[in-house]
Amino acid sequence: MRWLAAHPWTLIVLLLAAATAGGAWVYRRRVPETARRNRVRDQGLRFVLPQIDALHHRQFEAPVRDLMRRDGCPRTIRVGGAGDNGADVKATDPFGRLWVIQCKHRRAGLAGAAVGAPDLHVLNGTGRPVHHGDVVVLVTNGRFTSKAVAFARSQRLYLVDRHLLARWAAGSAPLWELLGTVPSPRRPPFDSAPRPTDRP
Repeated sequence: MRWLAAHPWTLIVLLLAAATAGGAWVYRRRVPETARRNRVRDQGLRFVLPQIDALHHRQFEAPVRDLMRRDGCPRTIRVGGAGDNGADVKATDPFGRLWVIQCKHRRAGLAGAAVGAPDLHVLNGTGRPVHHGDVVVLVTNGRFTSKAVAFARSQRLYLVDRHLLARWAAGSAPLWELLGTVPSPRRPPFDSAPRPTDRP
């Protein structure tokens, strides 16, 4: 006690060390719990079209990003904005394919202006050459012109219109299952990859 009285700074250091250790322990316990809650939330994520229609066009990218994460693409980022080179969302799916997604929001939904071929020209010019996408997609809560549909088919671009978006947002299946004809996986799904203990 006499030594502590002569060296009061030691007690302060010990208290600070104990507080730091306690804070680290609480943080370590809280982070996994937060991650678990986020996973549960993402697995149950659903949107309905009136929610999407009510968004500002710049906000439309966020639910598209979140839906890709829900479907098993944790490496999903929102890149929309000035200088995005036609990519609003980029995601790597469980099969290793890189998705490059452009989002076109229509406040009036089907009654709004149809997305035309010129929008697809931009995406086609950057989706694979610039972003190196395996699957290049344009998502809208509206509709596409017949010329846009024909151009997409000729260039192996994928279109998600209002009807397909409604099915995807409702959680019926991952987007790659709904599209049906996307490129072959680069690798097996994450959960089917061999583990160190697996035997041939």
